[in-house]
This record gives sequence, structure tokens and C-alpha cells, in this order.
Amino acid sequence: MNSVSIPTMEPDRQYYFMNQCKTLVLEKKAALNRPLTYNIQTFGCQMNSHDSEKLKGIMDEIGYEEVDDEAADFVIFNTCTIRENANQKLYGHLGHVKTLKNKNKDMIVCLCGCMMQEPHVIETLKQKYKFVNIIFGTHNIYKLAELIYSYLETGKQTIEVLDETKQTVEQLPRKRKYTFKSGVNIMYGCNNFCTYCIVPYVRGREQSRKKEEILAEVEALAKQGISEVMLLGQNVNSYGNIYDYKDGKIVEVDEKDRVTFPQLLTEVCKIDGIKRVRFMTSHPKDLSDELIEVMAEEPKICKHLHLPVQSGSTNILTRMNRRYTKEQYLALVDRIRAKMPNISLTTDIIVGFPGETEEDFEDTLDIIRKVKYDQAFTFIYSKRTGTPAATMDNQVPEDVIKERFNRLLTLVNEISNAQIKRFADQVKPVLVEEVNHHDASLVTGRTEENVTVHFPGTADMIGTTVDVKLTDCKGFYFMGERIG
Repeated sequence: MNSVSIPTMEPDRQYYFMNQCKTLVLEKKAALNRPLTYNIQTFGCQMNSHDSEKLKGIMDEIGYEEVDDEAADFVIFNTCTIRENANQKLYGHLGHVKTLKNKNKDMIVCLCGCMMQEPHVIETLKQKYKFVNIIFGTHNIYKLAELIYSYLETGKQTIEVLDETKQTVEQLPRKRKYTFKSGVNIMYGCNNFCTYCIVPYVRGREQSRKKEEILAEVEALAKQGISEVMLLGQNVNSYGNIYDYKDGKIVEVDEKDRVTFPQLLTEVCKIDGIKRVRFMTSHPKDLSDELIEVMAEEPKICKHLHLPVQSGSTNILTRMNRRYTKEQYLALVDRIRAKMPNISLTTDIIVGFPGETEEDFEDTLDIIRKVKYDQAFTFIYSKRTGTPAATMDNQVPEDVIKERFNRLLTLVNEISNAQIKRFADQVKPVLVEEVNHHDASLVTGRTEENVTVHFPGTADMIGTTVDVKLTDCKGFYFMGERIG
């Protein structure tokens, strides 16, 4: 390969390596007289799912065909490390894959994502999992083709894990789960350092994409037929702390060039073809009155807000470094509901954080009763090595945590079931997402409030928005009938 011919600028450089890989894949397919297959296992959050769409797009581009089975020619694990057991789960998968690789010597095993940003993980992989061929982290997802080419050329284990990124590359092939909706990264990293969370250490510091790049991407998606976009970031409300890289250094953008998240939302809503706009995740400490106003006034913005509270106790919130109090959170909810009375509010809650007393837990139950969440994602606290909380005093006994967790679930389910019933007999626009998995005579879609609805329909309705009367509440979803 003539190194002079390799482009230095992205994304041209990656398209160059995609073409190089495509040639090698064609040769391999001809030698085997069969297609080459790939399988991607995705763990973790919306950001990881979005990254996997990019990985799939690149794999398709270089000539591999996707299959559901781990017994593929190329297996990628896009990892999560938010909890300790996520690491153990991966190691369990790798034990199975090693058996498969023994049967298929040409099988390529690739690991990427958040877990790869931990140095001790890399050392474990080098020592105990030498059959893994390609390893990279969160900051160079876009370089998959280049890393594959490096491995195919050398046959040696290829590892590239960066501490930070100096650029984001979004203009690459993508294979979406849906043809009518898409996620759009507006920022990367996190600056919050909640004491239980490993994300800032593996995703890096916050870096917002430029407004012009985001709007250009959304406009391109609209032209491809995408009608719903979800703007993604670890904390979208802090969007706008934009930094550039000049002469190898991080340079803060002038104040006059900054854009707030509400301003960005307003611009996205102006794009023709986009009918629905969602976003996640919102940190309560940064949710502004400006954002509430824009959400209330802009009909394209879905009236659903995921607003993680984590705990109802100010004492525990302080230990978590959440930087708001119970009273401030409740006041924020009041301001939101004053402008959008029927908004759907969902949340995350952790039970058993170090130092949590029965009184602290009762504060959490109290905030659930007062806010009346449409849905709550509940978690038992588990130590995460590398976070301040893992070494805190007053770890809560396991039996106490489980008893509290059961009480929490009972209350959450009771309130959520009552909340969803407020939509009964209403007619709602529903974006049809798929044919129902259990009954092919039904289709499944979502309202703007993120309520799941099943109703009679056919596959040709997928991607369209239809009016549906919500007739029968089944707890966390509705059965419905199409109107008109």
C-alpha cells in the first residue's frame, strides 16, 4: 500500500480504508465461495446503540452481511461499563466466542465501547483473551475500517484506545434499525461526575458539536425520509460549551458563537420533513425555563421528558453530587407542568446508595407520589470500581436494599398504571414502528408521550403517523383502533 495515497482528512481517510477492506473481503469471499457474515452485540445506552448503527454501516460497506448469530465470521461487542456486572457479562460471552473461534480459525473478534477505556480491562484482555483481534474505545468508533485493515494486513492484535478525541466524524455509512427515525449525537462526554457513575472517565469531558454540523445532518436525514429525530447526549441541557481544536490545543469558542440547547431545538424544528423531535438525557440541574418554553410552544417537540431524579433525599443527592435538592427538583417539575400539564415524565431511581437511611428512602417514595411519573427505571445500587461511591462509608446491607426495592417497585407500578390511564379514550397520533411481535394482524407504535400502542394494521403502515383511539389500557401499554 502506498502511504502517500492515504488521505489525511476525515471522512475521506475512512472511505479509503473501507475500499481497501472491500477488496480484501471480496478476495476472501471468493476463496471460501460463500458470503462473509458479521454480528454486533450492543450493551448499554442510547449512545451505544447509535454507535452500533455506524459500525453496522461500515461493515455493510466493506462487504460483510449481518446475521443474528454469534457464530459469524466477524463478531463485534460494543460494550458498556456502567455497572460492574457488565464486565463479567462480556467475559462470559468471550468464553463462548472462543469455542466458536476454535471451529472457525478465520473468525475475527472485535471489542469496542466504554469498557475498553479502562486500562485494567485492556491488560486482562491482553493476558487472558489473546484470541481477541481488534480492540478500540469510545473516541475512535469511526476508525473501524482503518483498524480492520491494519489487522488484515498484519495479522497481529490491533489495539487503539485514546484518552480523548480531537474530532468527531459523523459523515459515514449507517445502518439504522428504523428507516423513519434516527438518533443524532449533539455532544459527547460528561462533566457532571456523579459519584456512582463511571461515564465521565470512559466517555471523556463534554464536547458539543457545532450547530451547523448538527443541522446539516438532520436536513440530510429528512431528505432520506426520516421524520423523527432524537437528539442524544449524556446531558443535552448543557449543550453549547463548544470547544475547537487549534494547533493541537483545545480552544473555547467565543461567547457570541455559542448556542443553547433550546436554541438548537428551535432550529431543528424548522427543518422540513421532520415531524417529531425527541431528546435525552436531561440533567435536572441544567434544565432551563427557556427549554420549558420552547418545549411548550413547539408542536414538533414530543411532550415526553426523561428527567432522572436518582433519589428523593437531599442528603443522598448531595452524596451523589447531583447538585440539586429535593425541593429544587419538585419546583422544576411544577414549572414544567404549569406549561405542559399533560407531559409524560419518566425518571431513573437508585435504591440503596451508600448512607441511605429509612428516612432518605421515604423521601424517595414521597417524591414519586408527588411527581407521579409515567414510568420509572429503577436500579439497585451496586459498587462500581473507579467511582467515589464505591469506597464510601455506610454501604447499605443487601437485605435492606432488596426490601426497599420491592416497596419502591410496588409504588412505581401503582402510580404508573394510574398515570397511563389518563389517555384512555383519547385519539392520539401514533407513529407506527413495526408489525407486532406476537400478533401479525397488529402493528405497534408510539404516541408523542412515548406510550406504546398496539392496533390492527399492516406492514405498509410502518413509518407513517396515524390517528388512533386508545381503547383498552393494559397496564403499561394500550390497545387501540385506527380512526379514519
